[in-house]
Amino acid sequence: MILAAGCAALTVLLLLPGRPTMPTARARPLRPSLAVAGLLLGGSVVAVPGRRMVLLVIGAGVLAGAAHLVVARRRRLTARATAQRVRETCELLAAELAAGQPPGAALDRAAASWPPLAPAAGAFRVGADVPSALRGLADDPGCGDLRLVAAAWQVAHRTGQGLAEAVDRVARDLRAAAATGRVVDGELASARATARLVAGLPVLSLAMGSGAGGDPWGFLLGHPVGLACLAAGLVFGFAGLAWIEAIARAVDAGP
Repeated sequence: MILAAGCAALTVLLLLPGRPTMPTARARPLRPSLAVAGLLLGGSVVAVPGRRMVLLVIGAGVLAGAAHLVVARRRRLTARATAQRVRETCELLAAELAAGQPPGAALDRAAASWPPLAPAAGAFRVGADVPSALRGLADDPGCGDLRLVAAAWQVAHRTGQGLAEAVDRVARDLRAAAATGRVVDGELASARATARLVAGLPVLSLAMGSGAGGDPWGFLLGHPVGLACLAAGLVFGFAGLAWIEAIARAVDAGP
């Protein structure tokens, strides 16, 4: 019953909307392998003696899979929030340049609005390469659009073209891309919600089976075949949720 409560709590957690957090440092990707976890769970059912040990391993696999999904989802939402801040900062930079502000003052204002841009503003003050500083920041999750700003800055510097016009064009392109992304995300929302609902349906089915006088939990938790079915079902369920999250990350990353 503890395992059932954990599965139900995980379903509710995945259905709740996530809250993006702004990263303070460059995040390192977490790469747990669901395939390896599935092999370990399946192997434990066959090779590890003792029902309690098998249940312990399955519970550990549930916790590992839940942690992977929650962390991956949080990182995706955080990267999306960071991309939104990058677009807003680009629009602010374009507005400052269009108002006649010098590039250094415009960068300082943009860095005051979004502190991660401070290295680029500092590079301009000391006469360093601003495009290189912007490209360095673009390696952070959600900051990839800064490469476009760096390219516009570099082209304007080399050709003498107006920097304000180049950055404004980048800002317009980013707004158009964001509008397209919102449409695509809306299309993905139904698929993502369906996948989470399907992942939670087995818990509901087991509860209905118990209410109808059956003993599905006794079979799943007390019989070797039931333990194998439980482990396989959890692996496939987590793999499906991870697949949906991977599709969402691919869409956010763009072409």
